Amino acid sequence: MLKYEEINLQQVVSERDPFTEERYRQFYHFLPANVRTVLDIGCNTGKGGQVLKSLNQSLQISGLDCVKDRLERLPSQAYQEGIHGLSTNIPCGDRTFDVVVAGEFIEHLYPIDVDKTLAEVFRVLKIGGRFLLTTPNPLDIKKKIRGESVLDDESHVSQHFHDALKWKLKMIGFSRIKVYGSGKVSRYLGYYFPLLHVYGSYLAMGDKK
Repeated sequence: MLKYEEINLQQVVSERDPFTEERYRQFYHFLPANVRTVLDIGCNTGKGGQVLKSLNQSLQISGLDCVKDRLERLPSQAYQEGIHGLSTNIPCGDRTFDVVVAGEFIEHLYPIDVDKTLAEVFRVLKIGGRFLLTTPNPLDIKKKIRGESVLDDESHVSQHFHDALKWKLKMIGFSRIKVYGSGKVSRYLGYYFPLLHVYGSYLAMGDKK
């Protein structure tokens, strides 16, 4: 298995993903009231955090990434700190953050590390905190028609069906788990179209109650 830094360095397109800003606007739409502290897992060079900060200047955003060079390029006006580490062992104390976000991140984890990451997110969230993530949708009808797979991207080392991910979140201890549509189709259909397979990605949400 490749090390995570090697996997992430393969994913150069992530730094210029045209949907990043919209993805973080979607995250903002689902933030709970009175949120202050946010952990952005897989923050890359900080395009997402810039969006969140522009929408709420009072947010205190920390970015976690395994690529040190990306952390050094985080915009200081958006991020109060960059944290070098892995999601399987987040170097932060228990109950530190109101919200954890992870945009198009979990598919870059080997399956063996997915539960470890979800458990770490649960640990660093405050009581009443919220976890928001997006990930490519394996049921995407466009991929099926083209004969494509989430795993066709070499940096994607796992794929996540929404019903299985909801169960994993529940087993870790999350409550009020919901799934919404994301990806470019959401520009036209919004988040709530009932047929999830029309979306290229989906957004999952869980609370720590």
